[in-house]
Amino acid sequence: MTDPGIPSLYADQPANSLEDIEKSIRKKFKHDLEGKFEKAVVQYGLIEEGDHIAVCISGGKDSMLMAKLFQEIKRHNKFPFSLSFISMDPGYLPVNRALIEENCRILGIPVRIFETPIFDSVYRIEKSPCYLCARMRRGYLYRQAQDLGCNKIALGHHYDDVIETILMGMLYSGQYQAMMPKLRSTNFEGMELIRPMYLIREEHIKAWRDYNHLRFLQCACRFTEENERLSAESDALTSKRFEIKKLIAELKKTNPQVEKNLFRSTENVVLNKVLGYKIHGEKHSFLEDY
Repeated sequence: MTDPGIPSLYADQPANSLEDIEKSIRKKFKHDLEGKFEKAVVQYGLIEEGDHIAVCISGGKDSMLMAKLFQEIKRHNKFPFSLSFISMDPGYLPVNRALIEENCRILGIPVRIFETPIFDSVYRIEKSPCYLCARMRRGYLYRQAQDLGCNKIALGHHYDDVIETILMGMLYSGQYQAMMPKLRSTNFEGMELIRPMYLIREEHIKAWRDYNHLRFLQCACRFTEENERLSAESDALTSKRFEIKKLIAELKKTNPQVEKNLFRSTENVVLNKVLGYKIHGEKHSFLEDY
């Protein structure tokens, strides 16, 4: 329930009760959300006995749902592991931070919020500020997780993020690579990154959000704040990811399997049919084994 001492951020339509929200995960959306979450955990070996996982909450729909799914799987886990729910405030406006705090109260998530100066650090950088911001955020999350005694951080990237990243890399960077379900950190010894939402479709996340009348952060960076006069639609039109979403939607009209095939392509790379590849940063050519 919302703290009665704080003005509601859901004045138009109150969010469902915590009991109903959790029930919707166990019942109405069990197959599309909880089932796919558990499948990814098992299929990719994301959780092991004795793990202490930092569940990273950005404030968006994906990470908020991920936190709830972790709570659900923890209720009936077959081996012991621990969870810490963390959220980084990189310099949000007060209203945006309040939205995160209220959503965590509504969803029953015991979050720890820590502050960083990231927005101030990247605000005046003209070249690739989003890339630098993302790298800095990842580093701060790893460091905070280590301080809490965690050995893994969990991020809320989903199935659609995976296939969109594949196409973005091919069309805009000239390379083929997948967003992996788990990664060992190269800068923080003993730490891993896991993505347990890997098999969950974005449309089902949105359906859960709307069914429960929840409102989450979209993008709360300084650049977005300065351009509030722009509509969400025109802002989205400048996004490469939005272009990829449109492209996939168009392809799907004539090929309903396009999304599934894009995802499966990452598991079916035929190495003797590619001109070259990189492994651990070292480039190789097909001529080496010709």
